[in-house]
Amino acid sequence: MQSENCDPHRPTHPRAFLSCDAGNSEQESPGRSVDFTVSVVLPAAGTGERTGLQTPKQFCTFHGRPLISYTIQAFERVSWIRAVVVVVAKENVDLMTDIIQRFQHRKVRVVPGGSTRHRSIYNGVLALDERDKEEEGSRAGRPKVVIIHDAVRPFVEEDFVYKIAMAAKEQGAAGAIRPLVSTVIASTSEGYLDHSLERAKYRASEMPQGFTYDVIHQAYQRCSESDFEFGTECLHLALQYCGTNAKLIEGPPTLWKVTYKWDLAAAESIVRETLSRSACLITGGSAAALTLADAFRKAAGALEMELDVVPDLTGDNACYLLKEWNFIQVSIDGPLLSEVEATSAALEAANRAPLHPLVVIWVHLSTLDELSVSRGTAEPAAIMELASAAQRRNILLYGIRLQQSKDSERWERSVARVAEITSALVRERSPALVGQLLLA
Repeated sequence: MQSENCDPHRPTHPRAFLSCDAGNSEQESPGRSVDFTVSVVLPAAGTGERTGLQTPKQFCTFHGRPLISYTIQAFERVSWIRAVVVVVAKENVDLMTDIIQRFQHRKVRVVPGGSTRHRSIYNGVLALDERDKEEEGSRAGRPKVVIIHDAVRPFVEEDFVYKIAMAAKEQGAAGAIRPLVSTVIASTSEGYLDHSLERAKYRASEMPQGFTYDVIHQAYQRCSESDFEFGTECLHLALQYCGTNAKLIEGPPTLWKVTYKWDLAAAESIVRETLSRSACLITGGSAAALTLADAFRKAAGALEMELDVVPDLTGDNACYLLKEWNFIQVSIDGPLLSEVEATSAALEAANRAPLHPLVVIWVHLSTLDELSVSRGTAEPAAIMELASAAQRRNILLYGIRLQQSKDSERWERSVARVAEITSALVRERSPALVGQLLLA
């Protein structure tokens, strides 16, 4: 997490953004009781002109996944959200369908958008009703609350979506706001200052916004062609055409929107840093591995990496297979690639459909006086073969060789070096180093 005294208007790290994987929405949300149906509309039909890129920003890829997939996952992981409708330009329907299938999104339906933002959102709202009419059983029927959110705001958190949903149910409409960063001014037709607004009295309207289905549906049925063509604010439509005065809730800094090219770089940086903050170290129950783990944890802490140490990934420790992104397998002396192979197999069996590549780092600790030359030449080929197979399963496997030393200062420096290499590997997730056996 960033410190509380950071700039409140710039990107910050989401607390729960990486809490679970695409399509895995079966976990119950602790402390959440939602006794009404909630669905989401994600307008994503924009062309992204302000980024200056040929590809619309919602389809730009970082860490191997398009931006819109991150946003979908933010809602899919919320157990009480029933469905997500993604509205895209007609020419991008096939692309969006492929993204849903490739990254195993399970709650999502794609519909074609309109010529303007409001027309696209209305298409999404109508699709929720059409979707529910097609469904059978107790879950049929239009949702009680509709959450509308920009497809290019990937870091929305469940806590805030919950506040919006509850307020929308009670008030009919609710929306996120943030303090204005700059003073708003009006200019004359000649380009001179006309007047300025008192910044303290105004707020920036953000996403997500929530509405009861009846309010947002009725607002769009009643609004004018001018609203459809030039309007951008859903809360205004609810007020003007339904008399529904929205509850405004100040949102966290994580609601920022990817608008410009540099915002994509900021989003990529946030994901990279979030992924690199923790790891699970597997000792195999060895006393020598435990000694290394103690020293490793201290060195990793200095690099702001939290380390959980476990003997294996079975029983209660199997939870790490579903929640951790980085694994360090320690082997003592012999070329025990079977241990790291078992870790990779366990990750594959967990069937996570991970948003990002998982990292497994094999640390080979030699307690012998000298390294075996023959072993040293055999292991690189073996780890490369294993790494190639793992990479096809979205697992990046790296190797680090460490020689134990009786000199305490030298040993401390070596462990610190292993921690530095590990931190760099999990942060960069470089395919170029996959299968390499590095010497600490």
